[in-house]
Amino acid sequence: MNSEVRIEGLEYQNYLDNLLAKVLFTDQGNAITFESEVDRIYVRTPDMVAILDHGKRRGFCIEKQGLPDVVVWNPWKKTAKGMADFGNDEYERMVCVDGAAMKDPITLKPGEEWRGKLQYYLIQSTEPQFSNANQLPVADVAPHPSLQQII
Repeated sequence: MNSEVRIEGLEYQNYLDNLLAKVLFTDQGNAITFESEVDRIYVRTPDMVAILDHGKRRGFCIEKQGLPDVVVWNPWKKTAKGMADFGNDEYERMVCVDGAAMKDPITLKPGEEWRGKLQYYLIQSTEPQFSNANQLPVADVAPHPSLQQII
């Protein structure tokens, strides 16, 4: 994966590291970049997170409702090679960032209802740098209907 891809909006958040037996850590304030395997559950996160590709000057914002956590995953080289349904070098072109309810799963009793929503926005920019996801001006974020997902 290109080191120009960053996840912003999870700085200083607590996360469970699935690679270290779900030990709880606190992010140290940097955007997430990918230089090795990452498998984390960020808990009780803000409702907007951005995936930014500075090299291609584009990205996505993920806005979530009813989903308190965010999963960030990239298998990297060794794990990707061991996955039957994953090409050996596909890890270089993918990242999984998704809203979730992992730390405290949602359990419903008969007759109860729950609603959650994920909405994806495509970000196009002519600027060489993006702002922090929490500071993106509304004019720079446009909904892309084919990327909207409602649970």
